[in-house]
Amino acid sequence: MGNSSVLLVATSVERTYQEVEAALSGDYDVVRIQAGKDVIEAIHVHEPAAIILDLQIGNMGGVAACLEVRLESRAGRISDQKVFLLLDREADIFLAKEADADGWFVKPIDPLALQHLVVSETINQ
Repeated sequence: MGNSSVLLVATSVERTYQEVEAALSGDYDVVRIQAGKDVIEAIHVHEPAAIILDLQIGNMGGVAACLEVRLESRAGRISDQKVFLLLDREADIFLAKEADADGWFVKPIDPLALQHLVVSETINQ
């Protein structure tokens, strides 16, 4: 059973993490990882209610990490996950759709809009 209060955030950018934490820490315990390759292990450890992946995450970007989450879920090695991507520009929405993300947000982060997106998608999970 997932921990409904944990939000996993994967970003190597401190400011991005701080903005997400400020927007969502009232609703979730925000756990940060700084490498896309660590997402699957972190899912096993924290069983998050949702995952936010920054498009730019060091060695493995958000799109690749999202695809890996989807593959692992379909193979039955992890439970279904709500995955959101933080995009750098509008043109990246194509990538988010191709990665089968549940939602996305184009930076700069609007705290209220991000909170609405994530909370509305996870409340009935």
